[in-house]
Amino acid sequence: MNFQQIKDKLKNKKVGIAGCGGLGSNCAVALARVGVGHLVLADFDVVEESNLNRQYYFQQQIGLKKVEALKENIRLINPDVKVEAHDIFLEAASIVALFKDCDVIVEAFDKAEMKLMMIETICEKLPEKPLVVGLGMAGWGDNESIHCRNADHLFICGDEVKEISEDLPPLAPRVGIVAHMQANTVLEILLKNA
Repeated sequence: MNFQQIKDKLKNKKVGIAGCGGLGSNCAVALARVGVGHLVLADFDVVEESNLNRQYYFQQQIGLKKVEALKENIRLINPDVKVEAHDIFLEAASIVALFKDCDVIVEAFDKAEMKLMMIETICEKLPEKPLVVGLGMAGWGDNESIHCRNADHLFICGDEVKEISEDLPPLAPRVGIVAHMQANTVLEILLKNA
């Protein structure tokens, strides 16, 4: 399948991304670059200078809402992508409402309790919906530990071990690897049997 055929297959696909930080912003940009036609972005946070070490934002976007800054960045990359930007703190009910019509959902939260809430919500309310999560991307090096595991409709990308801490901060290389692994997994799901 050549790139034009891939774009033709992806232009009518809809992907939801919960969280627009290191995982979500980089995953969204990768999906926009390959031609996914519709992205649903949800986050409540603003761009901070400390985000720039790993998130797809720029100095002049500090202080802007992440969903609006990311929407603009995607427009500059691929203006054909329809982007729905939702400035919202996600809870179970809003997750279902925002993402129920998506072909695939990407979990890109920082906090473990939010990741768990997302997984439980999708598994309970939208069990047939593919969910691609990021788990274990802190620190640096140790490339061979990063993998993708398929557990039915749940796809886990990362090393599943290294949690973010003072001594293991989230840095661009490993966060980027996992974000792009998430995007690649989304493509694999969307293009399967295409």
